[in-house]
Amino acid sequence: MIECVRAVLLTPADRLLLIRRTWPGGVPYWTLPGGHVEPDDRDLRAALSREVCEETGGVPDILGRLLTFDDTHQRDHVYLARIARWSESGRTGPEIDDPDHGTYQLDEIAHASAALSPLPLLPEAVATFLQRTAAAGQDLAVLADPTVP
Repeated sequence: MIECVRAVLLTPADRLLLIRRTWPGGVPYWTLPGGHVEPDDRDLRAALSREVCEETGGVPDILGRLLTFDDTHQRDHVYLARIARWSESGRTGPEIDDPDHGTYQLDEIAHASAALSPLPLLPEAVATFLQRTAAAGQDLAVLADPTVP
């Protein structure tokens, strides 16, 4: 099973930093920064830091794990992190550099039902989790488990 990491990134304005993916000829959707754990990553948090840096040009302050979910091919570990700064020019990696992969636009979105409900946010498990917590007015920091590696 492929191991993946994703970050629910909170900006200084307490908004979510998401990636708007647009594929050539495809329908745009939003997703969390993250990706596959590589063999040379020390652990899940190191993989997450690397992925966030590649995809946002910023450094995350990882607060803890929010959830883990599986599908038929991969296991996703979703962490909560704060990000103070990000940079379009600091982004790296094959997905950013190859125009055949489409565009990866960074968007700040409110953690509120009205802002999240109309977005095609993937994966669906993350969308459901964020919509549920927004509707309940839950503080994501309270839900993050800092003891999970």
